[in-house]
Amino acid sequence: MPAKKPRRRGRLIVIALVMLLVAGVGYGAYWSISTVRASYPQVSGELAIEGLTSEVTVQRDANGIPQLYADTPEDLFRAQGYVQAQDRFYEMDVRRHLTAGRLSEMFGEDQVETDAFLRTLGWHDIAQQEWDEQLSDETKSYLEAYTAGVNAYLAERDGAELSVEYAALGLVNDYEPEPWEPVDSVAWLKAMAWDLRGNMQEEIDRALLAQRLGPEEIEELYPPYPYDRNAPIVAEGASDGATGQGGTEGSTGLGDGSTGLGDGSTGLGDGSTGLGDGSGDATGIGSAYEDVSTQLGALTRTLDEIPSLLGPDGSGIGSNSWVVSGDYTTTGMPLLANDPHLAPSLPGIWYQMGLHCNEVSAQCPFDVSGFTFSGMPGVVIGHNQNIAWGMTNLGADVTDLRLEKLDNGNYVIDGRQEPYETRTEEIRVAGGETREITVRTVDGRPIISDRDEQLAGVGDSAPVDAAAPDRGEGYAVSLSWTALTPSRTMDAVFGLNAATDWEEFRAAAADFAVPSQNLIYADTEGNIGYQAPGAIPIRGEGDGRYPAPGWDSSYDWTDYVPFEELPSELNPERGYIVTANQAVIDEDAYPYTLTDDWSYGTRSQRIADLIEQTISDGGKISMTDMQSIQLDNSNEMARDLVPYLLDVEISDPYVREAQDLLVGWDFNQDADSPAAAYYNAVWSNLLQLAFGNKLPKELRVEGQCLLVRPADESQPIEDLDGETRVVNECGERSPETAQPDGGDRWFEVVGNLLEDPENEWWSTPATRTQDAAENRDQLLARAMRDARWELTAELGKDIDTWSWGRLHRLMLNNQTLGTEGPGPVQWLLNRGPWNLAGGSDAVDASGWNAAGGYDITWVPSMRMIVSLDDFDESQWINLSGASGHAFHANYTDQTELWADGEYLPWPHSADAVAERTRDTLTLTPTNTGG
Repeated sequence: MPAKKPRRRGRLIVIALVMLLVAGVGYGAYWSISTVRASYPQVSGELAIEGLTSEVTVQRDANGIPQLYADTPEDLFRAQGYVQAQDRFYEMDVRRHLTAGRLSEMFGEDQVETDAFLRTLGWHDIAQQEWDEQLSDETKSYLEAYTAGVNAYLAERDGAELSVEYAALGLVNDYEPEPWEPVDSVAWLKAMAWDLRGNMQEEIDRALLAQRLGPEEIEELYPPYPYDRNAPIVAEGASDGATGQGGTEGSTGLGDGSTGLGDGSTGLGDGSTGLGDGSGDATGIGSAYEDVSTQLGALTRTLDEIPSLLGPDGSGIGSNSWVVSGDYTTTGMPLLANDPHLAPSLPGIWYQMGLHCNEVSAQCPFDVSGFTFSGMPGVVIGHNQNIAWGMTNLGADVTDLRLEKLDNGNYVIDGRQEPYETRTEEIRVAGGETREITVRTVDGRPIISDRDEQLAGVGDSAPVDAAAPDRGEGYAVSLSWTALTPSRTMDAVFGLNAATDWEEFRAAAADFAVPSQNLIYADTEGNIGYQAPGAIPIRGEGDGRYPAPGWDSSYDWTDYVPFEELPSELNPERGYIVTANQAVIDEDAYPYTLTDDWSYGTRSQRIADLIEQTISDGGKISMTDMQSIQLDNSNEMARDLVPYLLDVEISDPYVREAQDLLVGWDFNQDADSPAAAYYNAVWSNLLQLAFGNKLPKELRVEGQCLLVRPADESQPIEDLDGETRVVNECGERSPETAQPDGGDRWFEVVGNLLEDPENEWWSTPATRTQDAAENRDQLLARAMRDARWELTAELGKDIDTWSWGRLHRLMLNNQTLGTEGPGPVQWLLNRGPWNLAGGSDAVDASGWNAAGGYDITWVPSMRMIVSLDDFDESQWINLSGASGHAFHANYTDQTELWADGEYLPWPHSADAVAERTRDTLTLTPTNTGG
């Protein structure tokens, strides 16, 4: 959670002292302190649970992973709620307070602004509407059973008996958890949808860039997807039957199908949106946003402060999944792999679990295991007795920012005024006064600019033409987002869990509205498949790349892409399907626009190439091969860039010594690799030099950059001792927008520029210590020199001792008290560091952001490989562990295995589960029954 005020730091110091007392003074003493151990779950013996109709067996292995067995689905989900609360209730409690905009009730006034923004979006309200109006009676019965199980656990315990964090919170405020509600589970889907919402940040960034850069320059920073090099997911005409509006030439507002910028087709700068200067030339793009840059920059900061439970905002976050037909596997049946890339946290985002009906039937159809979220019933990713499935983010453009003209309780639409809606929200604050905010909505779109003083002035002096209403005091900013429409995604979760074949799988996917995901599939009959689900809007005008005029209804969404016309394929001839956030289908072969902001296919093509390398020679893919692909850490950009780096003549022997590390490098980013350390430092400095100071100030971070110099410029590099960190005045360091944001967009940008050595992007001004660079080779030379200085200061002057893992470290932080608190809190709750291999947009995508150094910002949050020949031969591993209790043996017991690229057996059959069972708990009905 963001922490900004000294008052909160004071509270955290109190919490730190409390937790030190709780944990004990001596290292390791906390293991025996009763206050800590009081929250540990009972995992053996018997417990009576009100409402059960028959016994439920909970079998846990040595890693604390529970497998549940029940006679009815209601008993199964009641037990799931109880067991998840045993292990992770504090995490569940924080999540529901976030989704409801009630963090201030737990953590005080520093969360008021975050709560206000989340109340404006209304996640919890939409979830309530889904409960009231959309979900099936069967789904409701499962949610009610799950809720009863959570509350059965809460009825037994409070305070420190729930979690050590409550012991600390209880001494600084009077917070006590309230009973769980079914809508608390439904609302979690909104948090998923928010973190995986698509291109909102790119929309803001392009608007900001437009007031400084021309159309061609913007397109160089957002190049088109390389369909000729990196294959989309669906490549065999599986969606030929799709008809409708969108994607083809002349139908989306993309004009000639290339850039859609400056050609008079987007409505930006041509007078059609009311945002341009009416001249119809390319300069209208920049002038349209010149005076709203401060407000859009403020929106970026607001978005950054919203806690991201799944991962970094924007294109940095991704995932891998693929499935190989039995024709090409050693087992003769499909193999399916998945590893979602999400932000690291403690406990990890995923919870491993098995849910088994003692007798699978129409009345009790569940025999499923996999990964789910604490606080949500069912399994999100995994397999049942017949099928397996995985997910990656499709990245569809499901959000649009709209400029709105508001006037005295009305908004302007098509030249007339209509009343906007308002509602009042009360925000209760721990240790403070209740706050009241007013939320305004326009035709269902929340006015998000009300939540920031700077945003409130959007458009004060924006140049507009006669098509726009009088600016008056400017324009507000609203949000169109598919997740603000009630849907049946929770129905889809249970549908996937119970599906037995391709048709039932697709029927469940049809209800999966948000977030839009790439779903891969395999079954025990040998079929493999892909389905794109989700509510994906069809726009009347515009293409979603820039904020649109709210006063013109022609820019409204006209419909959603029909499910039957979303991309899908079954048993493709090539024998495998790969999804890694790349384009779903060639835009020329599909009539709808899904998005223009894909990941650029670096990971997906690498996975496909590794599969092809095996099967093209008549080989077969084994479980070991699937592991090797999942752990592949090759840097594909380095294959293109290193030859250029080695061609540059370097006169300084110390820089040349580092340059020589790249000679013969195999491009693998192993943790012990000096070459990987140096290359990534060169890459970081290259981006800073080429792009960092050429972007609008709203997309830059003021202050010192990461380049390191000796205090005495005459001091030779060999005299640095590895501890020197004197930072020279090297300009402004850019954030995600100008640095590798985890997506491979910057791979594509730089790759396109390499063959144009005189391009203006290669120029960079002089500093106190270096001359200006005027072309590609001069800039590459500077980047290599800067990287040598930087790593000498960070890792020492002896390049043989350098290693990528020493720079590229993972910390696991408790999601609340461990992120911003003082040292004692972090020591008690956090774990790490681990030195890791991999890198941004390697298949083993341990991502980092050059604006903040090389520490890891997202990871493969779990890994799984499913064998459809024998489910008991499947393998899985989680980032942390089953337990959310800070000192429990299963808190981070899987992390070392995960970091080393190892897996745990994934038992499914009753015999295999029994063989690995260490503890058995029997949940029994109470005397009163249920």
